[in-house]
Amino acid sequence: MPAAIPMPLPPCPQCASGYTYEDGAQLICPECGHEWRAGEPATEEEAARVVKDAVGNVLQDGDTVTVIKDLKVKGSSLVVKVGTKVRNIRLMDSDHDIDCKIDGIGQMGLKSEFVKKA
Repeated sequence: MPAAIPMPLPPCPQCASGYTYEDGAQLICPECGHEWRAGEPATEEEAARVVKDAVGNVLQDGDTVTVIKDLKVKGSSLVVKVGTKVRNIRLMDSDHDIDCKIDGIGQMGLKSEFVKKA
């Protein structure tokens, strides 16, 4: 009788790494350290990502935020000053969670830790 072919392990639900391994009944991702049970449905937190500002307010698409720190624009001599209001933000699923257009600078990405909800 031929040997059973092992099923490939699923990628990490948090960082999508393919290097997951089994440890008893749990699956572990060595890249981000996330642990979960095989066959377990994704939690609501993982399914619906919540983006919070510097003081803990939940941000949504279309919100207006205020910059809380001078931010240098990479590859330019421009600076986004403290107190700059950014209207109609869009939330993204990347390192810079906010996509916006800033008057006088243009389209750019911001990290939610440097803004607060206005």
